[in-house]
Amino acid sequence: MARVPYLSKTDLAEADQDLLNRPISLFKALVNSPKAARAFSGVGGFIRYGSKLDPRLRELAILQVGWLARSPYEWSHHVKIGHDFGVSDADIQALIDDTAGQPTSLDALALSVLRAAREMNDAGAMAEPTFATLQSALGNEQVVDLTITIAFYCAVVRVLATLQIDVEPDYMPYLQRWPLPG
Repeated sequence: MARVPYLSKTDLAEADQDLLNRPISLFKALVNSPKAARAFSGVGGFIRYGSKLDPRLRELAILQVGWLARSPYEWSHHVKIGHDFGVSDADIQALIDDTAGQPTSLDALALSVLRAAREMNDAGAMAEPTFATLQSALGNEQVVDLTITIAFYCAVVRVLATLQIDVEPDYMPYLQRWPLPG
C-alpha cells in the first residue's frame, strides 16, 4: 500500500489534470506534488520521446536498473514497455544471465549498456573503459542520453520503493513470467 494517497483527476486543479492522462499508480502518487510530478514527467518524457538513443538499448538499461533494485513496479512496467520497443524474451533472459555472470547471446553494444547500468547503480558512475566504449559506439549525444536514462531510473526505483507504489493488476503477469530474485 502506498505511503501517500493515489489521487484522481478530480482531486487536482484543472491545470494539473493532464498529469493523469496516463493514470498509473506512480503518477497517481506523484500528483500529491503537482510541480514535482510535472518535472518528473518532463525528464521521463524526454527519455521516452526526445532521446536519440535506440529504444531497445534504452529499455535494456532501464530493465537492468529495475532488476538490480529488485523493483517490482519498474521491472513489470518496463518488461511490457520493453516488448513494445523491441526487447525480446531472449533479451530479458540474457539480461538476467549477464547480471549473474553467465554467458549470453547479446551483442557487444547491449552488453556494454547493461554493464554501464550496473556500474552506475553500484558505483555511482560508469567506469572509464565502459564510458569510452559507449562513447565510441554511440557518440556524445547518445552517451549523454544513456547516462541521463540510467541516472533517472536509479532515482525512479528509489521513489517507487520509498513511496511503496503498488504494481497495477495489468502488470502482474509480467512479474509472474519474469519474477525478481528474492
